[in-house]
Amino acid sequence: MHLAELNVGRLLAPTDDPRVKDFMDNLDRVNGLGKRMPGFVWMMEGSGEPGTGNTEAKIDGDPQYVSNLTVWADVESLERFVFGTIHKQFYDRRREWFELMGDQHFVMWWVDEGHRPTLDEALDRLDDLKKNGPSDRAFGWADLPQAEMWKARTCA
Repeated sequence: MHLAELNVGRLLAPTDDPRVKDFMDNLDRVNGLGKRMPGFVWMMEGSGEPGTGNTEAKIDGDPQYVSNLTVWADVESLERFVFGTIHKQFYDRRREWFELMGDQHFVMWWVDEGHRPTLDEALDRLDDLKKNGPSDRAFGWADLPQAEMWKARTCA
């Protein structure tokens, strides 16, 4: 089995606004690093236009909602990328670019090797986590005993 993850956020401003420029300018850099990491399997891609990442995949038709959907070989690979690379610097700065989400906005679940989840599938898993709490269908970092790095993270 591989580990799928969805992270959803709502930008404070449209993608071409100067307030989110630093985030947008670094999407290709951070996503490119992720794709080169040991254990990376797959990422939902946008149009491929430089500097857009996957910001074109709208949620509920809202252009400021952005999502990141990836698949990893294992928990440790995802955790190493999120908390052990330059990605963490951007993670720590997320409040500069994203609205504070009032509810759960991150979910993980196991997928068969070779499966590429759709955004709708991922949003369904997120909804399941919000409504029912952690389960085999949908869970977070605290539900993975092998995850260690996330415990020591500090938020800016």
